[in-house]
Amino acid sequence: MTGPIFAADGPTVSLSGGNLSYVIVVALIALAALVMAALFRREVLAAGEGTENMQKIAQAVQEGASAYLSRQFRTLGIFAILVFALLFLLPGDPGVRIGRSIFFLVGAGFSAAVGYLGMWLSTRANVRVAAAARDNGREPAMRIAFRTGGVVGMATVGLGLFGAALVVLLYRGDAPTVLEGFGFGAALLAMFMRVGGGIFTKAADVGADLVGKVEQGIPEDDPRNAATIADNVGDNVGDCAGMAADLFESYAVTLVAALILGSAAFGAEGLVFPLIVPAIGALTAVLGIFLTRARAGESGLTSINRAFYLSAGISVVLCSIAAYAYLPGTFQELDGGIGDHDGDPRLLATLAVIIGIALAAVILWLTGYFTGTDEKPTKDVARTSLTGPATVILSGFALGLESAVYTALVVAAAVYGAFLLGAGSLLVSLFLIALAGTGLLTTVGVIVAMDTFGPVADNAQGIAEMSGDIDEDGAQLLTELDAVGNTTKAVTKGIAIATAVLAATALFGSYMDVIQRALRDVGATLADHDTFDFQVFAPNVLVGVIIGACVVFLFSGLAINAVGRAAGAVVFEVRRQFRDDPGIMAGTSRPEYGRVVDIVTKDSLRELATPGLLAVMAPIAVGFGLGIGALAGYLGGAIASGVLMAVMLANSGGAWDNSKKIVEDGHHGGKGSLAHDATVIGDTVGDPFKDTAGPSINPLLKVMNLVAVLIAPAIVTMTVGPDANDGLRYTITAIAVAVIVTSVWVSKRRSTVIGDDAPARQDVTV
Repeated sequence: MTGPIFAADGPTVSLSGGNLSYVIVVALIALAALVMAALFRREVLAAGEGTENMQKIAQAVQEGASAYLSRQFRTLGIFAILVFALLFLLPGDPGVRIGRSIFFLVGAGFSAAVGYLGMWLSTRANVRVAAAARDNGREPAMRIAFRTGGVVGMATVGLGLFGAALVVLLYRGDAPTVLEGFGFGAALLAMFMRVGGGIFTKAADVGADLVGKVEQGIPEDDPRNAATIADNVGDNVGDCAGMAADLFESYAVTLVAALILGSAAFGAEGLVFPLIVPAIGALTAVLGIFLTRARAGESGLTSINRAFYLSAGISVVLCSIAAYAYLPGTFQELDGGIGDHDGDPRLLATLAVIIGIALAAVILWLTGYFTGTDEKPTKDVARTSLTGPATVILSGFALGLESAVYTALVVAAAVYGAFLLGAGSLLVSLFLIALAGTGLLTTVGVIVAMDTFGPVADNAQGIAEMSGDIDEDGAQLLTELDAVGNTTKAVTKGIAIATAVLAATALFGSYMDVIQRALRDVGATLADHDTFDFQVFAPNVLVGVIIGACVVFLFSGLAINAVGRAAGAVVFEVRRQFRDDPGIMAGTSRPEYGRVVDIVTKDSLRELATPGLLAVMAPIAVGFGLGIGALAGYLGGAIASGVLMAVMLANSGGAWDNSKKIVEDGHHGGKGSLAHDATVIGDTVGDPFKDTAGPSINPLLKVMNLVAVLIAPAIVTMTVGPDANDGLRYTITAIAVAVIVTSVWVSKRRSTVIGDDAPARQDVTV
C-alpha cells in the first residue's frame, strides 16, 4: 500500500454555531452523568455498616488501599511531569503542542480520579453489602453492590465525555491533535495502575491461598491468615481502581481515534457525531443501572445481563434516530468531509454503531459461557480436579486457548464488517471502525458497574467471614454474589479487550493520517523511501510484526513474574508468622497484617517501571530504527497477538477461579478435599493471568499506538526532507534499546526472596 490513502490536502474542519451547540449539549450530558454518580454515591453511603467488628475490618482495608494509591500517585506524578515536558519537543504548532501537553495531564488526572473514586467507594461499600446480606437479604445487598459500580461507571462516562467535548470546544479543528495528548495521558496512567494494582492484588491473593488454604487448611478469608487484609486491599487497588482507570482510558482513547478519523472522513459532523453516540450511552447507562434488580428465584447474573441487554437495545434505537436526525443524506453535504463517496452517511453510521453494540452483547455471552459457574466449560474444569492439579491446569489453559480464538474471530468480524461498510474508501472504513468502538462505548457505564460489582462482593464475603458476624444464609448469599462477580469481571475484561482492539485499529488509521500529513509537509510521498514500504511481505514490515508480537509476550511474562516474586515474599512472611507465633493459629494472637500490606506495596511499586518503559520505548526503538513501515507492522503484530493473549489469560483465570467456587459449593468432595486443593492451585495460577497480565494488555496496546501516532511526524522529518538526520535517528534508537535492555536486566536480577535461608514448607510448625 504505497499510494495515498488520505486526501492530498486533508479536510478543513470548522465548527459552525449549530455544531458547537451539539457539543455543548454533550458536555452538559457529561456533567449530568457526574451528578448521577454523586446521587448513586449518596445512596450507597446511606446504607448501614453492620457490626463494630465488621467496621474495624473495613477500616483496615480502607487505610491500606488509600496508602497504596497515595504512594503510587506520588511515584507516577514524577513520570507524568517528565512526559509532559517531552511532548513539547514533538513537531507541530506551538499552541497545539502546549494544549496537547496540558491535556495529557488532564487525561492522566481524570484516569487517576476515576481509579481513586472506584477504590474509595468500594472500600466503603463492601461492609455495607455484607451488612445488607446479614440484615436485609439478597435484593438490597445486590443493589448496593451494583449501585457502587454505577457511581464509578457514571464517573467514567462523565469525565471521558466531558474531557473530549472540552477539547473540541476549545480547539475546534485542531482538537484531534490535542486529543492525542488527552488519550495518551489516560492510557499511560491506566497501564501503570493496572500493572501495579494487578501485582498488588494477586501477590497477596496467591500468598494467602497457598499458605492459608493449601498448607494450613483454613478458609480463604480466615482472620488468622496475615495476608487477608492485603488480599482485600488488593481487590480494591487492582480490580476497582485499576480496572476503572483501564475502562476510562478505553473510553477516552476510542473517542480520540473516532474524532481524529471523523474529522478527516466526515468533516465537522465527524467531529461531533462520535460525541453524540456515547452521550446517548450515558443516558441509557443510568437506565441500565436502575433496571438491575434481583428477582425472586433468579440468578444475580441473569438480572445484570437483562439490564445490560435492555440498555444496549435502547442505545441502538436512540443512536439510529440521532444518526438520521443529525447527519446529511449524502457525503457531498458534509461540512469538510471527503465528499466523493456514494453511500449514505446516516445509514453507514447507524450500521457501524450497531456493530459495536452487537459486539459487546456477543462478547458478554461468549465470555459468560466460558467462565460462568453454570456453564459446561467451567464445570468440566472443576470435574478434572478429581484427577489432580495438573489436569486442572491443563483443562483451564486449553479452555483459555480455545475461547481466545472465538473471541478474536468475533472481534475480527466486527472490524471487517465495519471495514466493508466503507465500500472502497479506506478512510471512511477506518472511521466506521472507530464509530463501532463508540457504539460499544454506549455500554461502558453498565460495564464498569458490572466490573466493580465483582470486587465489592468479594470483599463483602471476606469481611463477613473475618468478622464471624453473619449467619449461614447470609454467608451463602455472599458466596453467590462473589461467584456472579467473578463472571462479571471476566465479561468486562472481554469487552475491554474488544474496545482495545477497535481503538487500536482505529488509531492505526490515525497513524496513517499523521504520516500522510507529515510527508506532505516535507514534500515527500510513501514511495520516496524504502522504510515507508507498508506491504506485509516487505522484510522490514514483517520484522516489525514479529517484534510487536514479542513485546506482548515479554510484557505478559514480566507482569506474571512480578506477581510470582511478590507472592513468594508473602508466602514466606505468612509462614514465618505462623511459625513464630503459635497463638495465631489458636486464635489467641492477632497476625501482623500491616507487614504483608507493606511487602506487596513496595514490590508492586518497584515492579511498575519495567513494563511501562517497555510499552513506551519499544515503538520508539522500532520507529526510529526501522522506519514507519516497520512500526506499522509492529502495531499490527501487537494487536493480533495482544487480543489472543489477553483473552486467553482472562478466560483461563476466570474458569479456574469459578471451578474452585464449584468445588467449594460441595461438588467433587467440597472444601478440604484433594479436589479442592487442586482447584486452589489452579486459581492461584490463574490469578496473575486474569487480574494482572491479561487486563494490562488493553492499555498496553493503546499506549503503543498513541506513542506511534505522536512520534510519526518526527520519524518522517528525520528520514526524508531538508531536516533528515540519520545520526540523530539512530541515536534515539540506541537510547531506547538501552533503556529496555537495562530495565529488563534489572528486573530479572531482583531478588525472588527464595534462597537458601528461606524456610522450606516442611519446616513450618504451628
